[in-house]
Amino acid sequence: MDLPERADLKADCASCSGLCCVALPFARSADFAVDKAAGEPCRNLLADFRCGVHAELRRRGFRGCTVFDCFGAGQKVSQQTFGGRDWRRDPDAARRMFQVFPVMRGLHELLWYLNEAVALPAAGPVRAELRRAFDDVDRLTRGGPGELAEVDLHGVRERVNALLLRASELARADVPGRKKSRRGSDLIGAALKGADLRGSDLRGAYLIAADLRGADLRSADLIGADLRDADLRGADLTGCLFLTQAQLNSARGDAATRLPMGVERPAHW
Repeated sequence: MDLPERADLKADCASCSGLCCVALPFARSADFAVDKAAGEPCRNLLADFRCGVHAELRRRGFRGCTVFDCFGAGQKVSQQTFGGRDWRRDPDAARRMFQVFPVMRGLHELLWYLNEAVALPAAGPVRAELRRAFDDVDRLTRGGPGELAEVDLHGVRERVNALLLRASELARADVPGRKKSRRGSDLIGAALKGADLRGSDLRGAYLIAADLRGADLRSADLIGADLRDADLRGADLTGCLFLTQAQLNSARGDAATRLPMGVERPAHW
């Protein structure tokens, strides 16, 4: 079953007031050239809410910006929750906008995962539950600022994760061979070139700078896996589960890397 397109779960920066560039903090590191506090506008943010160095983010030391994805939360907060108001013209609303944006982002990420899970052919036994969960989370995103601020995001994540895990188990059940669980494993810099990781549970695994050249990751569960600087050249990711564009953007790959539905080949590959 093909992954259905959900335009509302994709970032539309033109319809947002640069919330990710203001509401979220970052620290000077390999991912960011400077420190920035939550609620402080990034120095590269222009008056029209565009990024002044968008085409040069990696070269200028802002690689972290290139791997961030709000899953459409920015435009939802800007256009729906606050009815088109922005934090510059309406300073009184700024604090509330910055407060609810991370909550909305978390909810939209869950919607993205649920949307993929619903489309899995093997998810039949839990598809009705997944759809109900999607509707429940979607309903939360349509609340007002006060309601969103009161959302127990951790609790919502726990409930949704139980369903996503069940969908993952069903999807990986038919993969031949014994599937080793590497959930949350420290695989930083691991030598996994050509490894058969079909159907593996790699949830939350640390694959930073791992050598995954030519690895077979078909049907592997990659939800929450840290792929920063992982070498995916020639790897087969077709049919892998819950891989986000942000994860892929943080890794390295090439034209021979085979990708699953729902993500695009990063421009820097």
